[in-house]
Amino acid sequence: MTRAVVRSRGQITLPREIREALHVEEGDDVAFVVEAGQVTMHGLKSIPAEQSWFWTDAWQAGEREASEQVAAGEGTVFDNGDAFLDSLR
Repeated sequence: MTRAVVRSRGQITLPREIREALHVEEGDDVAFVVEAGQVTMHGLKSIPAEQSWFWTDAWQAGEREASEQVAAGEGTVFDNGDAFLDSLR
């Protein structure tokens, strides 16, 4: 069990091991869920709106597929950008 002290304005300092478990750092948000008398805390990371496309289900599926292909040794490595562009022609 890890403890923290509630300060006069309802503030607490999250111990290092809790911050690490939540994967949060300064500036990140946390969310609380209260169910049946139990409180669960979740770490939240904000994603800039212009980068939200990367976290869509479709894009993440493509990222997983690409990672699997790299792990399997599939794909072609090009020495330079011109060689890559030539392969597309």
